[in-house]
Amino acid sequence: MGPRAAGTMPAMTLASEPIRFGAAPQHVLVTGGTGFIGRLLVQALQRDGHRVSVWTRDPAAAAGRFGPGVSCVDALDRLAPCDVVVNLAGARILGWPWTASRRATLLASREGLTQRLVGWMATQPRKPALLLSASAIGYYGVQPQGDDAPRTESAPPQPIFMSQLCQRWEQAALRAADLGVAVVRLRLGVVLGREGALPQMLLPIRLGLGGPLAGGRQWFSWVHVHDVLRAIGHTWTLAHAAGATPVYNVTAPGALRQAEFSRTAARQLGRPSWLPTPGLPLRLALGEQAELLTEGQRVLPQQLLASGFAFRFPDAESALEDLC
Repeated sequence: MGPRAAGTMPAMTLASEPIRFGAAPQHVLVTGGTGFIGRLLVQALQRDGHRVSVWTRDPAAAAGRFGPGVSCVDALDRLAPCDVVVNLAGARILGWPWTASRRATLLASREGLTQRLVGWMATQPRKPALLLSASAIGYYGVQPQGDDAPRTESAPPQPIFMSQLCQRWEQAALRAADLGVAVVRLRLGVVLGREGALPQMLLPIRLGLGGPLAGGRQWFSWVHVHDVLRAIGHTWTLAHAAGATPVYNVTAPGALRQAEFSRTAARQLGRPSWLPTPGLPLRLALGEQAELLTEGQRVLPQQLLASGFAFRFPDAESALEDLC
């Protein structure tokens, strides 16, 4: 790679910058705290001086991971009153086919868990002031190849499972507003980091097998995990001035087509990107789930940008340079 322009900072320096979450230290409950995003969030909250609790199925394992500075519980009634809740929990959506059993698991891990969380809030004499609840751009359904219109926060959902899953997840979170809790919904794109989906996405490219998938013209809306953490901090600060139950697309403004993402990653890895992969085998293996990969979405962060948020990694080139 060539020399950097004068005045720019190396990507790793940007990604390690401190993140502010609110104006003062508070007690924060994180669900999904042992996941890829959750672990990084817990660390960032601690660095910012917050007291952190994690609701998890395996408190002993979580405590071993985080150390004595984080309270790890498997029952919400063991928690001291919380000021802020960040709800990141949810079973992995890609993988096993969406059988009736798998759909029930996905709903329970999102809608069901959020219902339990809001039910616990209802029992608290002092309720959290703020709930930041994850959702996903699956809310907008799928966008057929050839449809290039951007989806913003006002775009409607679709009558397909991935959209209905996100709708029910968000509706469960919105019930906290009836308790006087400020609710912020964060619709995440594909989150890129050194864990999560990216290592699997890069594996065929590392092996020299990268290329266009199902034609490669489908849109790919992504976001660097560091910008996810920064967006949580940013919307946390705005929450009380943003009006009732705001929703934000957390996607980098540099959405691009799948084939171009593959070529960009291949350049960073010094590998070829030419081998086409047909979509039919994916559709046969995964059914409706395959549409996440073969159709895609062009989702723009209209509300984040309008609120003054500046992405550290607005394009795939800078994000992959940092992560590869």
